[in-house]
Amino acid sequence: MSTPNSSYTAALLALREQLPHTRFADRPRLSRELDRLFARRTPPAEPDGAVHNLRQSIETSVATVERLKALPLRVEYDAGLPITAHREEIAKALQTNQVVVVCGATGSGKTTQLPKICMEAGRGTFGVIGHTQPRRIAARAIANRLAEELQTTVGGAVGYQVRFNDRTGPDCRIKLMTDGILLRELENDRLLRRYDTLIIDEAHERSLNIDFLLGVLKRLLPQRPDLRVVITSATIDPQRFAEFFGGAPIIEVSGRSYPVEVRYRPLTGTDEDDYELSLDEGIVAAVQELDRVDRGDVLVFLPGEKQIRDAADALSKARLHGTEVLPLYARLSTRDQEKIFEKHGSRRVVLATNVAETSLTVPGIRHVVDSGLARISRYSVRGKVQRLPIEPISQASADQRKGRSGREAPGICIRLYSEEDFNLRPAFTPPEVLRTNLASVILQMAALELGEPEAFPFVDPPDTRLINDGYRLLQELKAVDDERRVTSLGRQLSSLPVDPRLGRMLLAASHHSCLAEMLVIASFLAAQDPRERPSDAQTQADQKHAAFADPRSDFVAVLNLWNAYQTQVAELSGSQLRKWCRENFIAFMRAREWQELHRQLSETVKELDLKPNSAPADYANLHQAILTGFLGNIGALDEKREYDGARGTRFVIAPGTPLASKPPKWVVAANLMETTRLYARTVAAVEPQWIESAGAHLIKRSYSEPHWVEDRGFVAAFEAVALYGLTLSSRRRINLGNVSPREAQEIFVREALVEGHSRLKADFLKHNRRLRQQVEVMEAKVRRRDILADEQALCDFYLARLPATVNSVSALEKWLRTPGHAQQLHMTMADITRRNASEITPQEFPPVLAVTGNELPLEYRFEPGSASDGVTVVLPKPLLSNAVIGDFSRPIPGWRVETITQLLRSLPKQIRKAFVPVPEHAARAAAEIDESKEFNTAVAEWITRVGGTTVTAEEVAALPLPDHLRVNFRVADLDGKTLAEGRDLAALKRAVRETEVKSGAQKTAPSTGVRRRWDFGDLAVEESVQRRGLRFSVYPTLRDRGEGVEVAEAATLVDAEGMLRSGILRLAILALPEQFKYARKRCSERTELMLLAQGLNNSRPIAEALAEKCFVECFLSEADALPRSAAQFDALLDKHRARFGEVTDRVIEHTTSALRELRNARMKLAALEGPTFQALRTDVQAQLQMLVPGDFPASVPTALWPHLPRYFKALTRRLDKAPGNQKRDAELMKQLSPATQAYQRLRSQAPKGETHPELDRLQWMIEEFRVSLFAQDLKAVLPVSDKRIAEQIEKARVEVQRAA
Repeated sequence: MSTPNSSYTAALLALREQLPHTRFADRPRLSRELDRLFARRTPPAEPDGAVHNLRQSIETSVATVERLKALPLRVEYDAGLPITAHREEIAKALQTNQVVVVCGATGSGKTTQLPKICMEAGRGTFGVIGHTQPRRIAARAIANRLAEELQTTVGGAVGYQVRFNDRTGPDCRIKLMTDGILLRELENDRLLRRYDTLIIDEAHERSLNIDFLLGVLKRLLPQRPDLRVVITSATIDPQRFAEFFGGAPIIEVSGRSYPVEVRYRPLTGTDEDDYELSLDEGIVAAVQELDRVDRGDVLVFLPGEKQIRDAADALSKARLHGTEVLPLYARLSTRDQEKIFEKHGSRRVVLATNVAETSLTVPGIRHVVDSGLARISRYSVRGKVQRLPIEPISQASADQRKGRSGREAPGICIRLYSEEDFNLRPAFTPPEVLRTNLASVILQMAALELGEPEAFPFVDPPDTRLINDGYRLLQELKAVDDERRVTSLGRQLSSLPVDPRLGRMLLAASHHSCLAEMLVIASFLAAQDPRERPSDAQTQADQKHAAFADPRSDFVAVLNLWNAYQTQVAELSGSQLRKWCRENFIAFMRAREWQELHRQLSETVKELDLKPNSAPADYANLHQAILTGFLGNIGALDEKREYDGARGTRFVIAPGTPLASKPPKWVVAANLMETTRLYARTVAAVEPQWIESAGAHLIKRSYSEPHWVEDRGFVAAFEAVALYGLTLSSRRRINLGNVSPREAQEIFVREALVEGHSRLKADFLKHNRRLRQQVEVMEAKVRRRDILADEQALCDFYLARLPATVNSVSALEKWLRTPGHAQQLHMTMADITRRNASEITPQEFPPVLAVTGNELPLEYRFEPGSASDGVTVVLPKPLLSNAVIGDFSRPIPGWRVETITQLLRSLPKQIRKAFVPVPEHAARAAAEIDESKEFNTAVAEWITRVGGTTVTAEEVAALPLPDHLRVNFRVADLDGKTLAEGRDLAALKRAVRETEVKSGAQKTAPSTGVRRRWDFGDLAVEESVQRRGLRFSVYPTLRDRGEGVEVAEAATLVDAEGMLRSGILRLAILALPEQFKYARKRCSERTELMLLAQGLNNSRPIAEALAEKCFVECFLSEADALPRSAAQFDALLDKHRARFGEVTDRVIEHTTSALRELRNARMKLAALEGPTFQALRTDVQAQLQMLVPGDFPASVPTALWPHLPRYFKALTRRLDKAPGNQKRDAELMKQLSPATQAYQRLRSQAPKGETHPELDRLQWMIEEFRVSLFAQDLKAVLPVSDKRIAEQIEKARVEVQRAA
């Protein structure tokens, strides 16, 4: 590298000598440029343009320093201020120390005089003297005061900057600002080079910003040896600040010129019997006590607005002479606050919160009344809410309050608590960093790259719980991730000059197309509420504010207020706008602040490229964006009209909003504040699904009741969604495969593939099901569940072959499309069984049963308790009528030993004892019984032979057996449809027949097969058919359909004959309509007959029924065979047609005679009254019901019809004798009773609508038996006796059993 020219180097060295005379803010830039020029590889011979430009920049900076030194400022000190006496001491300390702690009591003048002392010491030229204040109002007021004292203007040598306004100019030497403004400057000026002196005022307040700022300064000072820091504090633990900055000197300044007397006036005495005053009574008593000393102004410290209102009411009632009572608190309207500073003549009592403790100095105060209470903001880590409980103040706060008196003359401080109580109180109020959420601090530290909060040098390091809670809030806002690293969203939040929660809402608003509305809401929440409620006009204010209210959302009410205000801004002049604000109880200055913050936020979001919305936002999008910032402030309404809040909190909606009177189910609140209880302020109705969407990263999901959904082909579960302990959804059905694929696959395999509960159509599934059914049938045969592999083994087969992603029908179908996959799922018999089942052979467990030349399928089932447990014979309906129980008595060969075992155990004890042990004898019997004989007969013979006691086959058949050893019958039609099922064959026959009768009765409309004449060919007596593989006989016949007949088939010959008889009768009536009309007319003309028939309970007119009976007697009464061809039918009609008139007259006479005798019998029966004849009446009524059925005379058996008059006459004879012959009648009735009971039982069992000749003959014999018993002179027409009737009962029983 070549050696620079000496002229060039000399120029640079000269410039370096000028650097110490430049401003601190310029030096880094100028020094870097100078180093760059020195490092040139080929420097010019003479100074060039770059050197010239650098020289010009240095000269400009030096000139600025000189110009600031030369500003014509009047630096004078008020000798009456205590700090004036310490001016030189402070200036000297600044020369030798980087940090100086000035401890000055209230009124010492430190706030206004320290900047002048620093200026006099030469500060404020190389950099600005920065002077921080905790509050904006104080920064503005002090700037005005200093400018006035220095005889300059605000914006000249003295300026200020607060969040909404920057009043600093190029000649600024002293800059007043809030702590937050200085912290924000750190983002662009990490070493605060713009300042050569920093005054941190009111440090004893220990606000969050102050503590953060002090920590930053402690780290920064070693890198800025030229920076001076003055920490000002009231007489509250200054040593702590000195130690924090490594033993910084403390300069104590006296604060009051006049003594203050402290008087303790506790509200309660020390003894139980002593006085006890309320707070209001204590205040009135204290003011009255001060009245007796002098009438100076009094400042009363109270904890809150409610206590101020109560005290004001109490003081007004005390009628204090010439006293004006004024309130003072932060939310007080500007107009009311200004009253405090106005000149006045009467004595004042100012009722204030702790806002008057340090922030505001109330002029003219002589005395103080201290309640000893204040609302202290405390953050609840557990409840995640900011609380404002009323607490006793610390000793330091009590001294601050005392310091507000004695400013202008000796004063008195009355404390409404005891001195002992004062001494027991904590010395200091805990700093804000120990009692607030640290989210904003953590985010600022991350943005400024200041490291972890745990390592940051706080004056009082916050509890780890508070730090963790701050991180949790940032995680809630998505500002940091689970590793506590700042996210891109968090970096965006740190650039927004608002609370992180409001910033989060702004960022979300861009995505929800509601940024324009959210800018209004965020700026409103960040500023002070412009709505005022003066104590003397609260009702009027509420009425005016109600015009902006919204029934669903206070946030919408804010938008309504903004829109109304903006409309007025556009239309009204300044004075008119102020008037409108007054009329609507809107604080004009607060509204301006709101508007200014809105402007600043709008500019900031433009820098972040957030997209504004052109169309108005809808309710849902707006409140979903709001939820992103206030997820911890949601609540669900309970039955007590209170809200269950996040993390177990409970709150109510604060009064003053429409939602308080009609609370919605779910709400979100901008603020949860605990006073007397936890109140939600600025609330809105929301939907739980919005909460779930906004808090998706925090949602706790639990799943229960996983289950298979067959119709949709996937595994579902019920999802419970909760946020911070609040259940948003309790039973939402979801696809379990999306959250737990493996569990879903196991259920899918078990339910769909193993159990078969699926609509999946796949060859492998059909193949595997067939295999499984085969094995299940094998198990049913041996009646043990030890062959089929267990469910888990079958599941494991599929799980071992399917990928984890296959957990639904659709996923499986997709997987099966790949060639070769389906074959992997085909099971073999080895896969599906646990053991070899060689004992199961077709001989031991036949698949079919041979009956009447047909092989009937056998179905095996092992399901104890089921109706079809055991073996089921599928019995086709055509074979039902001819089936007899004996064909099915032989057990399955494989169950023969078990069946015999059960039979032996069911024997009576005296017989059973010969067969002990039963299992061995059962095995012996199975080997020895004659297989060629019917099973019950063979078993009975073996028992008789081996046991020595005679046992019949009927007795063996009657022995009880478990259901699974008794054959189960399933009657099916030829299409395989089940008609009936059960183990009682006779009952099945009856059920099927009754079903046929009902279905036939319901079929009233004529069908295409109905014929009105014989034009359908001949009818065979019997036909042998083969259908669906079955061979059986059918009996062609005719079925009467009312309007005609149809050709049908009957299962038995008896049924066929009965149906054919009715069919031929119908065809005869249709063939001879004139004869039918003649008979009906003849019957109708017989007056006596019609009168006698009135007592009958016929279902149709008696004339029509008798006309049919005439046809029966004329054409069907002879024993000739029924016609089975058209020729035979015509011959029958031709043979008997001529005598139809004669037959009709005979039927009419016979019927009239019978009904005449019936009337006489009924008259006799009616005369027998009283309990003595009850049994007789019951028997006679049963007899009449048998002789005169509902369908008289068609239902009267043919054999009984000719004898009806005689039977009724015999009944009359019996009734005539009954009154004097009761005993004899009872004996005869007892003799007759077995027969009548047997008949009635068999009649109830006999299928309806069929002919039963043997049963009809039994009825005939019973009636003749009655004649022989009760009216012997009328003589029976056939021989009857108990024995003959018993024989007929057996014949009828066999007939009914066969028919059933």
